[in-house]
Amino acid sequence: MRSSCCRNLRTAIKAANLHHIRVGGSGSLYQSRHLSSSSHHLLTEDLKSTFLNVYSTLKSDLLHDPSFEFTDESRLWVERMLDYNVPGGKLNRGHSVVESFKLLKEGEELTEEEIFLSCALGWCIEWLQAYFLVLDDIMDNSVTRRGQPCWFRVPQVGMVAINDGILLRNHIHRILKKHFRGKPFYVDLVDLFNEVEFQTACGQMIDLITTFEGEKDLAKYSLPIHRRIVQYKTAYYSFYLPVACALLMAGENLENHVDVKNVLVDMGIYFQVQDDYLDCFADPETLGKIGTDIEDFKCSWLVVKALERCSKEQTAILYENYGKPDPSNVAKVKELYKELDLEGVFKEYESKSYEKLIGVIEAHQSKAIQAVLKSFLAKIYKRQK
Repeated sequence: MRSSCCRNLRTAIKAANLHHIRVGGSGSLYQSRHLSSSSHHLLTEDLKSTFLNVYSTLKSDLLHDPSFEFTDESRLWVERMLDYNVPGGKLNRGHSVVESFKLLKEGEELTEEEIFLSCALGWCIEWLQAYFLVLDDIMDNSVTRRGQPCWFRVPQVGMVAINDGILLRNHIHRILKKHFRGKPFYVDLVDLFNEVEFQTACGQMIDLITTFEGEKDLAKYSLPIHRRIVQYKTAYYSFYLPVACALLMAGENLENHVDVKNVLVDMGIYFQVQDDYLDCFADPETLGKIGTDIEDFKCSWLVVKALERCSKEQTAILYENYGKPDPSNVAKVKELYKELDLEGVFKEYESKSYEKLIGVIEAHQSKAIQAVLKSFLAKIYKRQK
């Protein structure tokens, strides 16, 4: 297994001319309560290039999987589907596995095998993300994703995208079996991905059934409901999963790191609250999209906070206008948000959340884990998009 991984990596890093990576430990950068704006740029350009090349290696493995007799047509379909859906995002989740593992190694050189395997685990999370998004776009009847038509909107794809989503999900376990089966943490990895997939699917279910079409009722929205949706739909796979993968690679028992999971879940909730705020208040040019949470009747943190602060008259305005696509209705909701000073409410929430997270992180006994958690917080604190 080790020699196979090394051969795979040598193929993957040929263009990058990378042999070993020396990494910084939990030094002075992480001792300050102030997070440097550059503290999260942990991946070198060479390693980012290596990460992309590992995708090509994994894709080739899948396109020549001996368990299925591919025809030229089916192989081309799967390759096109993968290239369209897997590597097109920011790759933050995948990169975070490699970054976290580097920090946990506290300055030790990463071997070729460790680089390849951490990249492969990062890609497993990107595959999971692609699987969720392909099916989510069908459920939401979305039009675009990452600046291009949703996969099911592509000519000749249509509802074949449902089976493609199932394929994406199965690819994760093909990758894990091929590259991690001989590792002592293989069973824990499989359990981890199964557990997080289940939690995310349950979060999606809560989101979908909270308000059925034709049954729009703001009375169903509350802060606990918002937290449950975000915790299960977003926080576990976007924040906890990358770090959990790195911890398993580093030989750690996840049962000993429940506190780390709790911090990352809280960070994921903070991240989604930011998303809800930016959807309404950010410049669309900066954000890269036009927010539609108001029109879509989303259980947004903003509408939940508005319901907490509204007078009877303001509540009536919210009920009358929230969830309607007409720009005049949207404008009335946004005006009400300004009257309620939800921008100020968010700024206070952001400040308190940051101080709370930093306090918990700095109380952790491991400087390496502190570094991992601070690298995540640095990426999202006061982000504009």
